[in-house]
Amino acid sequence: MFENILGNEKIKKILQGAVKQEHTSHSYLFIGIEGIGKQIIAKEFAKNLLCFQKGECKDTCKSCVEFISDNHPDFLLIEPEGNTIKIEQIRQLQKRIQEKPIISKKKVYIINDADKMTKEAQNCLLKTLEEPPEFSTIILIGANENAFLSTIKSRCMILHFQKIEDEEIKHYLENLGQTNITQNMLNIFQGSIGKAIQLKDKQELYMQIEEIIENLNKRDLIDVINSAEIIYQSKEEIMEILEYINIILIQKAKKNISFANCISIVEETKKRIQQNANFDMSIDYLLFNMWEEIN
Repeated sequence: MFENILGNEKIKKILQGAVKQEHTSHSYLFIGIEGIGKQIIAKEFAKNLLCFQKGECKDTCKSCVEFISDNHPDFLLIEPEGNTIKIEQIRQLQKRIQEKPIISKKKVYIINDADKMTKEAQNCLLKTLEEPPEFSTIILIGANENAFLSTIKSRCMILHFQKIEDEEIKHYLENLGQTNITQNMLNIFQGSIGKAIQLKDKQELYMQIEEIIENLNKRDLIDVINSAEIIYQSKEEIMEILEYINIILIQKAKKNISFANCISIVEETKKRIQQNANFDMSIDYLLFNMWEEIN
């Protein structure tokens, strides 16, 4: 149980103990930043709660086989419809939760991105949390604890998920064949294994960005602009690129204060783009002013 899931060992032990001792809460609230394994741990917990042998069957019992194939009749995953989870979705949950389990002893419901529930949806869910069926477990997953009503939180066992350690992320990526992982890359992951997994598609981009910043004070302006073609071509990812540039600047500022002054230039560039200024001219502004500041 949880063998191949990184980080949050304390939480995993709590949930393992709950399964083995058959002493679970009727409702849990998993809180933490995006991409640190909340949903994958919630699903593994759900699978083992429904397992005929308390998670000891090695995925061979009928319950686990149906769970893995997304066909378990006693499990439901609720996701946002558009930008929110609506009251109609919670009413559907309320209707289904009253029905007795079909193949397992329990029923498990996961509400992913539960912090996107409307206020009406939360108030509707509150009725179920106040008087849950004996056989049910509800797991709410969210990044913003403040988005939940205090009455919701008071009826849940709250588990705060921690960021994954840089060394764990680096080791995981190296096992996947990803090499040349810099500290700047680890910094932009911010402890999120979800962001780190996307590295295979973005490592070349990150490395090119680092090279551009490294050479700001070693090349003339025309060479800098020519070498930055990747930035001009990455309009859809520009905010992520600008965040990455800031991370590099913070590291370089420890040795040269001029790089710290460039951070305000990056922030101004963000504002220009958000205000729909001409994209290429905004990147011109970024590169010219950073180059001038450094040189």
